[in-house]
Amino acid sequence: MLMADLRDLDMRLLVAFDAVANEGTFGRAAERLGYTQSAVSQQIASLERIVGDRVFDRPGGPRPVELTPLGAHLLEHGRALLTQLDRISDDLDRFRAGDAGRLSVGTFQSISNTVLPSLIGSMRKELPGLEIVAFESDYDDVLHDRLAAGDLDLSFVVGDVDPSFDTRHLLNDPFRLIARPGQFPAGPVQISAIVDEPLLGQHANSCQMINEAGLRSGGLDPNYVFRTNDNGTVAAMVRAGMGVAVLPLLCVDPEDPRVSLHPLEPAFPGREISIAWRSGHTLSPAAERFIELAVSVSAEVALRFAELDPPPPRRRTKRPATA
Repeated sequence: MLMADLRDLDMRLLVAFDAVANEGTFGRAAERLGYTQSAVSQQIASLERIVGDRVFDRPGGPRPVELTPLGAHLLEHGRALLTQLDRISDDLDRFRAGDAGRLSVGTFQSISNTVLPSLIGSMRKELPGLEIVAFESDYDDVLHDRLAAGDLDLSFVVGDVDPSFDTRHLLNDPFRLIARPGQFPAGPVQISAIVDEPLLGQHANSCQMINEAGLRSGGLDPNYVFRTNDNGTVAAMVRAGMGVAVLPLLCVDPEDPRVSLHPLEPAFPGREISIAWRSGHTLSPAAERFIELAVSVSAEVALRFAELDPPPPRRRTKRPATA
């Protein structure tokens, strides 16, 4: 008898085979599976045609069937396959819930320092079985290229992105002047007031380009005495008196008493930060949950930003005296 390719094997045949081996009779196996006895007999007959030999000795009458040597050997493999299928089924259920698999996220320094810790902490608490990998770069084109290539599932981005990406807006990140305490009066500072101040800045990236364009729109032609993409180093240089800096709020620590933060006038637009993914590609449940939490955490950050700049007190107007 020729043996057929086992790739033709229907897993339901192995389920019936395992049930008959456990129960000892076709009738009890049928009751266990919710089939008719003839259906179970047909499934075992199909299995024997595929493997090319009998898997049970059938003594007839009420006596139970017994495994043949081939049947016993096949049952060992069959049960291993069924166990693996159970594991796959469980893993797929966890994946649908977001608690399995791997999520790769692109990020940049200020997001990594402020938004990502709370966000990943929440993800790990909700989905402990998920592996989260973050890739950081200060350059937009690097993040865009990796996202387009499928190396990243999601990426935080600044400003407008290629239409091949879908995005969800997260927050506006306003620019602030960073100076030493007492260097300027509290409150907004005119851009014209820092024309003669040495400036500290970053190397060419989207943040720096927005920054420089905003300063030029206010009449200042930036002249940088020091550049670094490390936000902490910029703040350290300000504290040391090397100069002043203009950075987005996400790049500084508003609670640091060693520096003073000031809105600039005239004000210019901040960074628009979004999270992006490849258009037309199905997101995993974990990626969808990550986006939801990113929106929530970013809303909390935006609220803290608003509290840093309370609105000016309303002037009380005198009511006209009544005659």
